[in-house]
Amino acid sequence: MPRPGDRQWRQEQAARLLAFGRGSALPSGGFGWLGADGTVDPTKPRPLYITARMTYAFALAGLDAGDSDLLALAAAGVRSLADEYADREHGGFVAELDARGAVSDADKANYAHAHVLLASSTALTAGIAEAADVLESVSSTIDRQFWSDTEGAAVDNWDADFSVAEPYRGANSNMHSLEAYLVAGDVTGNRKWHDRGLSIASKIINGHARAHGWRIPEHYDASWNAVLDYNEDRPGDPFRPFGTTPGHSFEWARLLLTLEATLADPPSWLSEAAIGLFDAASAHGWAADGNPGFVYTLDFDDRPVVRERLHWVVCEAVLAADVLFRRTGEQRFARAASEWWQHIADHFLDPADGGWWQELDPELRPSTTIWSGRPDVYHSYQALLFPSLPIAPAAAVVLAGRGGAGRP
Repeated sequence: MPRPGDRQWRQEQAARLLAFGRGSALPSGGFGWLGADGTVDPTKPRPLYITARMTYAFALAGLDAGDSDLLALAAAGVRSLADEYADREHGGFVAELDARGAVSDADKANYAHAHVLLASSTALTAGIAEAADVLESVSSTIDRQFWSDTEGAAVDNWDADFSVAEPYRGANSNMHSLEAYLVAGDVTGNRKWHDRGLSIASKIINGHARAHGWRIPEHYDASWNAVLDYNEDRPGDPFRPFGTTPGHSFEWARLLLTLEATLADPPSWLSEAAIGLFDAASAHGWAADGNPGFVYTLDFDDRPVVRERLHWVVCEAVLAADVLFRRTGEQRFARAASEWWQHIADHFLDPADGGWWQELDPELRPSTTIWSGRPDVYHSYQALLFPSLPIAPAAAVVLAGRGGAGRP
């Protein structure tokens, strides 16, 4: 019987997860917010980032399995991005539709545009021709509105017509920019994306995180001064929580090693920083309140603030451990991955339907304090797929080249 984390186990769980995730597909195209029962929750909106993430996941899955049905779901997602979310008047893509498909938030968010770049790059590599126009549109919007050469990083949010930018800069949206830029660079061959990714990592990680003992300040003003008390009164925000976020440290660690493997002459600090982030997050985030699992957030004295366990955090933890083991050969990383895969198997998998609990309370019971339902399969599918692939180039490029990871 395969052990949690083994290739066969991950392939079996990926098949079950994708079967669950198909429930998000809407008859009109695109994807809705999955409830806990695996059906679309009609009370929830349709955020741009959810449609982009599901499009990305189904494009990767279709490439991996050579499955035309999965690729058709990804193509429907691309059409939804082009037809429903694209702002024909002001450019870019609106942040949210309501459950009926009407625009409910017309603002423009870098976080969501990064996911559109990720989805369109991947879908194009999967052979979905319509993705080319989406990729061109989102790339142009990022160039004009979100990327700042002066800052060497991305601006976070604009209003609907790109006239007023929010005076806030965020590590989270820039981290997802790095992720998407790496994929776009590999897919298009345009090195500007990789150069921008290194610029982001240099500012936030080699600069701010290093200065804070490999703890990442998440929030900044428009001049990139860290705002350490940001959202102190709303510590459980799902995107801008107060304090530090161990899950993001793991995610950054993985992306830094991907960046290192991508660059012809990578700076030596990338691997140093990846290990530093991993070690700090492991030491302070795991069982911080005495119970197993990674807490969502810590303060800057490493005390737990929000104690819920989120599935994406442990997904990024196992991926970071995996790439660090492959990069360094140190067995401690393999042992950590094995322990955390078992934790996933014991607590986050729903054996009834193949879905994953998005959130657990400190006693490891399903919870909805921060997230309701099971909105998407982005983090969980990546966790199941990526250990079977090289650290770089992008997963879509590798899968397209080998005709699917599941086949010779």
